[in-house]
Amino acid sequence: MEVSGIVKRISDTQNISAKFKKREIVVTTEEQYPQHLAIEFVQDKTDLLDNFSEGEKVTIGINLRGREWTSPQGEVKYFNSIQGWRIEKEQNSAPAPAGGGAAPSGATGPSDNTSFSNPPSMAPYEEDDDDLPF
Repeated sequence: MEVSGIVKRISDTQNISAKFKKREIVVTTEEQYPQHLAIEFVQDKTDLLDNFSEGEKVTIGINLRGREWTSPQGEVKYFNSIQGWRIEKEQNSAPAPAGGGAAPSGATGPSDNTSFSNPPSMAPYEEDDDDLPF
């Protein structure tokens, strides 16, 4: 799978133990309802983020990971994570021209007849309403 978007944040490498390290990148997708996705790079893949910076458009190869955990009280919970294994700058990731210049030739703005493929049930959630602990 792949995720494309603009780099919002890149964290420093965290050494979790002597044998495990991870690094996180947050990418904001460019769609009708942009999402801020935290993607983990682990072990030797943490070095892949060294050549990237905030504001760049990137495409990241990802794997979805899921884990089951049983609490001391016997309650079973499930956790998901997004793990990156490849990252590339998008070909058209040149910074926007300064001074608000005109749009490049052939570029068009949104029209009043825009149709959206997301069904109404996919409306975005307000971040302030998020009561998840993580």
